[in-house]
Amino acid sequence: MADLISQSGPDPDHAASRPLPGGRAAGEAALAAIDPVAYGASRNHLDGAVTRLSPYIRHGILSLDEVRNHALAAVTDPRQAEKFIQELAWRDYWQRIYLAHPDRIWNDVEAYKTGFDADEYETALSADIIDAQTGVACIDQFITMLYETGYLHNHARMYLAAYVVHWRRVRWQAGAAWFLEHLLDGDPASNNLSWQWVASTFSKKPYIFNLDNVAKYTGHDINTRMSDNRVLAYSYERLSELLFPNLGVAHG
Repeated sequence: MADLISQSGPDPDHAASRPLPGGRAAGEAALAAIDPVAYGASRNHLDGAVTRLSPYIRHGILSLDEVRNHALAAVTDPRQAEKFIQELAWRDYWQRIYLAHPDRIWNDVEAYKTGFDADEYETALSADIIDAQTGVACIDQFITMLYETGYLHNHARMYLAAYVVHWRRVRWQAGAAWFLEHLLDGDPASNNLSWQWVASTFSKKPYIFNLDNVAKYTGHDINTRMSDNRVLAYSYERLSELLFPNLGVAHG
């Protein structure tokens, strides 16, 4: 576990290709460009009006208070910024859990609800995942994005986490540590508790997705051809049967 905990910052080997500028001026410029209304309408799509403020918040360049206040000032009705502010609230929530229960960050909060015990999961990522050579086209693209940019849209993070934990049956801790190596906005609270939510150790059920869902939210830049993503090309009911044979119920 100590090895996992030590992997808490971006991997410098990939830093040169990351276009995000640092510093207060860059953070203020990113904040000035946000559109809370467009964010609320399109945030689930990889090409939606996401803000990419998270690295500036993560490293203390911007505070949650000033981001919230700016969002409210940018709309005519506070309800227009509701979705945006909810995401800030989630970040605050994760941090409060970290402060109150630091043991939950690297340990299962609850048992897996997948029909498998924790000791039935692998403890390390396999080479094909690390090398973006899984043979699942969209997954390999997301891994490459992670390495090249230090950033992933939240949906892509969920897809990767679910693939690692549920398709490959690897413990969430290994995936969480991997993300923290590469994400510019990676912090143990938001990152690890989100992985636990996907894994079902901090939620009521495991999160899974199928190829139709990827196609719906990713657009044309991601390869969602069935022939290149066969392990994802099932209904939720069938995926549940394949991934969780001991449960016999659908998830999604």
